[in-house]
Parts: sequence; structure tokens; C-alpha cells
Amino acid sequence: MAKPVLLTVDDDPDVLRAVERDLRRRFGGEFRVLRADGGESALEALRQVKQRGDEVALFLVDQRMPRMNGVEMLEKAIPMFPDAKRVLLTAYADTDAAIRAINDTHVDHYLLKPWDPPEELLYPVLEDLLEDWRGNRKPVPLEGVRLVGHRWSPRAHALKDFLARNGVPYTWLDVEAGPEGCDLLEQTGLADARLPVVLLPDGPPLEDPEIPALAGRVGFQMKPELPFYDLAIVGGGPSGLAAAVYGASEGLRTLLIEREAPGGQAGQSSRIENYLGFPSGLSGADLARRAVAQARKFGVEILSPLEVCGLRVDGPYRHLQMRDGSEISCHSLIITSGVSYRKLEAPGIDRLTAAGVYYGAAMTEAMSCKDVGVYVVGGGNSAGQAAMFFSRYASEVTILVRGEGLAATMSRYLIDQIEETPTVRVSPFTQVVEAHGDEHLEALTLLHTDSGTREKVPATALFIFIGAMPRTDWLEGTVQRDRYGFIPTGAELLREGRRPRGWDADREPFLLEASVPGVFAAGDVRSGSVKRVASGVGEGAIAVSFVHQYLARL
Repeated sequence: MAKPVLLTVDDDPDVLRAVERDLRRRFGGEFRVLRADGGESALEALRQVKQRGDEVALFLVDQRMPRMNGVEMLEKAIPMFPDAKRVLLTAYADTDAAIRAINDTHVDHYLLKPWDPPEELLYPVLEDLLEDWRGNRKPVPLEGVRLVGHRWSPRAHALKDFLARNGVPYTWLDVEAGPEGCDLLEQTGLADARLPVVLLPDGPPLEDPEIPALAGRVGFQMKPELPFYDLAIVGGGPSGLAAAVYGASEGLRTLLIEREAPGGQAGQSSRIENYLGFPSGLSGADLARRAVAQARKFGVEILSPLEVCGLRVDGPYRHLQMRDGSEISCHSLIITSGVSYRKLEAPGIDRLTAAGVYYGAAMTEAMSCKDVGVYVVGGGNSAGQAAMFFSRYASEVTILVRGEGLAATMSRYLIDQIEETPTVRVSPFTQVVEAHGDEHLEALTLLHTDSGTREKVPATALFIFIGAMPRTDWLEGTVQRDRYGFIPTGAELLREGRRPRGWDADREPFLLEASVPGVFAAGDVRSGSVKRVASGVGEGAIAVSFVHQYLARL
């Protein structure tokens, strides 16, 4: 198969030659570098690439060109290659136009000319963008991991969601959508197999596999390498990944345990646009992938998918009890297990979950929502991000809100985007009171609380983003929790100056320390935390500083 293309466009011959030279020098082994001296010639080259069925990984385009400037050229090129990364080359005087392009054309980055030396000013930016592109690259059809099943199967949805959230490329074949899935099963002798079926590049196929079995086959680590760790972290969301990076980079033998997929709830966000340092935004999956790579760079051991079900304290040792019956021991523990979306209590919801009803963004279902109506329940940022994401596929997205609107619960930038998107509408004072359907969701009954009227509407996709329930049941009887299940820390544990019951250290609890010395909590699971990605990352990093203070006293 032909190499993916890097296309550079500039009307200045000297600049064009220099860009091409630098791109070939660093990226020529993996990518094919094409150049064009203007917008029209670039678009013609792209049409030829499209006809050959090749991929474009990156556009590197000069902004100030006659007849067609860089932004105008990108607007015409994006429909042909929507997944390609987009970089503008600009002079200092054009930075305002570049920043506008980030918002209007979703440009990923802009670079100021000149970029010498490229080792410092060009290559790091492009390498980062190309790594993102690789991480989100669609697999070649009928190669790699192939998953065959029914669209409305909860088991198939669980497998798709697991593979997607963990960044494992796969091809999905719906046996009801076309002949490819059934033909593949027939060709591989699996016509009578229990669906869903997973076919792997090597080894026997898996019929209706459990997620741990699939994880083991695609190379996930599920057993610790060491008998004991300085620091164990339960939960692989932004807080946990930040703690892992800072712990390992500062010399601690660090283990991170995640029950589903790195990134946590934030990892399901389709677009995070208010995270510092990423003006064009990034998806939760991209943030998780970057953080995992950074953690592994420093030697963090990551076990996933693996669930912790209990905690045992024995003097200076903390023993994590695993669902598979094993134990993992450590001196210090940071709990970053996050929260899950609260269940929607209405007839039919539980029965149709994963068959048209989904908790969280469930981005694996996006293509199934093409040209149909989608309903989103919730008024927070996660709901707004999901609505904007699904608006790219659905004919209409309706956000159902219990209150009078979004202003009290959603960031202003998201509200502005929603108001500017004609296919997204907000329905205030509205609740889902029943879900209808036999094998999958077919309709919803909505209650309009301002008028008391009920309305039954056709629906095949409902995405729920309501409330937050901490994942702390496994701490019952060991670590103090508040009445909602969140973990109080630091001064919040003191009652009239008295330390928490069972506290055996000759000091007050540290800022993020829980009711057991050496056990810390960070991020959404902590009582009183700010439910934002940036604050979670900060708490994870800060917790490690208190871990060092705790270990120094042992």
C-alpha cells in the first residue's frame, strides 16, 4: 500500500523547496511528501490522491498566497480528507488570521516563518500531530482486528467500546448491514459461531468473548511484574495518569490499575477545548493516548482492564485485592477511580441499555447515527461536547434538560457553539419518562414539566450524561467516605480538631490524604473537587508530593 501523503503548499519557490527538504529529511521513511505552488494545483493533486485511494496525513499550507489563501484552500481540501492534520505557515502579521482559522476551519496548529532550526521549531510540532493522526487512523478494511456482530447487540457494543477507548484499531462488520460480515464468517468456517466474533491477525478467532479474554489476546498487560510498589494508583483518568507520570519521573516504582480504559470519563469526551496549551482542542482519547505514552516513557506499569475490589491495610503496607483473586502490595496508594454517570430511572432504560440507550458519548456508535435523530440527556459540558460531536452525523440532535436551559451548568464556549449549530436544539423542562422498543430503542416518552404534557417521539439513539456516582464501593469499611460516596481528605477529615477514627500517624492528614495514612484521593472521586480535567491533572500531580512526604516518614 502507498505511503500516506504529507502535502506542503507555498507560492514562494524557495520556501516550498525548504519545507519539502525538511519534511523528507525527517518523515520521508514513513510518508510521501508532495508539494504544490498554489491552492488550485494543491487541490488538483489531492483529487489525484483521492482517486488512487491513498491517505493524506497532514496539510502544511502557507496562509498568504495569491488567488487562494491557505485557509480558503483548507476549506476546499478538508471534505476530501477530513482526518488529515492541518497546519498553517504564517508570518507574524498573520497570526490573527491563524487564530481565527483554529476556530472556523479547525486548524490544528500554526507555525511562524522562518522555522529554523527545524529540530526545535518544526519537527516537534509535526511529530506530535502525526502521532495523533496515527492514533486515530482507521484500519485498512478487512485487515487487523475484525469484529463481526449485530448492531443492536449489547455484547458487540461492549467489545467495540473497549477496543475504541483503548486505541486498538479494528474493523466493524454488521451482519445486517451488508454481505461482508456474513461472507467473512462463511469463508473462515464460522457461519454457525456465536456472535459477536473477533478475528485476530494471528491465532484462533474468539466467539462471544469476555473483555479480559480479548484484552489478553490483543496484548494488554494484566499481571504485575513486581511483588511490591512504592506507589499504586487506582484509576486511569487524567488524575491517575498525572500522578503516574509525576510518581515515576521522580523515581518511585509506580503501578497504575485501570478497570476499563485509560482516560476515564474524560477519555470519552469528543472534544475538550478549554484545556490549557491546546488552542484547537483535543479529544479525550487523544489526551489519554498522550498521557499513557508519557507515563510509559517514565517506566509506569499499567494494568488494564483489571478491577480492584478491596483494600487491606497491614501496618505500613497497603494490599489491593483484585477481582481475579490476586493481591498487589504497595507502600502508598492514590485513589483516582473517578465517577460514573448516574443511571436514568425510567421504564425500558435498563432493558435497552447498549441497544440504542448509552451512557456517555459512545463514539463508536456515531456512524450508526448518520442521518437519524439523536437525543442527549444532560446539561453539563460532557453533554454539550457529545451533542456537537453527534451533530456531524445525525440529522438533528436534541438536548433534553430538566431545568430552564444550559447557562447554569455548561461552559459558555459550548453554549455558543450549540446556538450557532442549526441541527442542535435544546428542549428545556423535559425529562425522559419511558423508553420503548423490543430488540432496540424505537421511541421515547418525554414529559414537559412546565406544561405537564407527555409526548411520544421516535428515537433510535439516546445518550445519557446525568449526575456523577463515585466508584468507591470497594473501600467500604477501610477508607472513610461521605454520604454520597466521595472521599473526604485533609482538613475535611477533622471534627472539632479530632483526627479521624483509626488514624495512627502522629500528625494531621496531608492536604489530599484520606482517613488512612498513606492513602490519597485526587480528581472527581475526592469530596469537594472541581470537576474539570485541568484540576484533576493538578490534583494528581500534587498528591505525589504528599506521597514523598509520607514515604520519607516511614
